[in-house]
Amino acid sequence: MSAKPPLCAYCGKAPRAQAWHPFCSKGCADRDLLHWLGESYALPDRSPLDSDEDPV
Repeated sequence: MSAKPPLCAYCGKAPRAQAWHPFCSKGCADRDLLHWLGESYALPDRSPLDSDEDPV
């Protein structure tokens, strides 16, 4: 039983190239970066609510 090679973190199809780990190419790495820069990806805000605000 052989292990499957890891897949590209962006497109999920092509095997990863070591030079662009965890992506398969510079193109996938650049597209992922553009999503971060364009704020398509975001980390959740875990700050507590201010005491003056009513939770919705």
